Amino acid sequence: MYDLDLKNKIILITGGSDGLGFASAELLSSEGANVVICGRRGDYLGEKAKIISEKTNNDVLPIQADVSKADDCKRLVEETISKFKKIDVLVNNAGASAAALFEDVSDKNWEDDINLKLMSTIRMCRLVIPYMRSNNGGVIINATIGGGKAPNAGSLPTTVTRAAGINLTKSLANQYAKDQIRVNTICIGLIKSAQWERRAGSGNIDDFYKELSNKVPMGMVGEEIDYANLVAFLSSKRSAYITGTAINLDGGLCPVV
Repeated sequence: MYDLDLKNKIILITGGSDGLGFASAELLSSEGANVVICGRRGDYLGEKAKIISEKTNNDVLPIQADVSKADDCKRLVEETISKFKKIDVLVNNAGASAAALFEDVSDKNWEDDINLKLMSTIRMCRLVIPYMRSNNGGVIINATIGGGKAPNAGSLPTTVTRAAGINLTKSLANQYAKDQIRVNTICIGLIKSAQWERRAGSGNIDDFYKELSNKVPMGMVGEEIDYANLVAFLSSKRSAYITGTAINLDGGLCPVV
């Protein structure tokens, strides 16, 4: 295994109990990082943390929190600091698919999506940055999508909130570069996940992924480990000169670089 020098780093991942967040937590824990994961379902979160710990022989701290709520964001950071005294890396990974035609999106749909995907990232960054600054630096990784750069019809409200997330990433990177805080975003494309499995319904998931892969220039749907690998790289000193970037992780799908 290539050593990313993440041993004993404190890495907080929102939405870490499933999918891309879980895959990232598992990989980072295997690299020796002290990983904190949050999710809304307390018992389930604890079970998933235990699975990672048993596989990596490294403790994982589960903290029940709904990051769409300001008080939960505050408590999540406070409990992490109480346990570890610092946060080296924040991965704003929490999110859910929300894609519809403009006239079908209600005010509540907009508000819920903004709270979950944008305001949670704003709040978490605002809470964590002072600790990173006092620790002489840190890393923030925001999960967005390629649609935030090039939206398709019927992709609201997600593409709007993710576009805001890309803008936020660049703004924070510019402001906090002097504090050695690096901020990047991963623009996710078509990657295998429970979300896609739910959309497949009772159909054959392999056939469903094969159909999706026809949209991708590389001819395949990505794996969760592809995302986790990029999160690990951006968390490490191997990416020390990278900040303010919006990296497409999509097999060439997004038409915008």
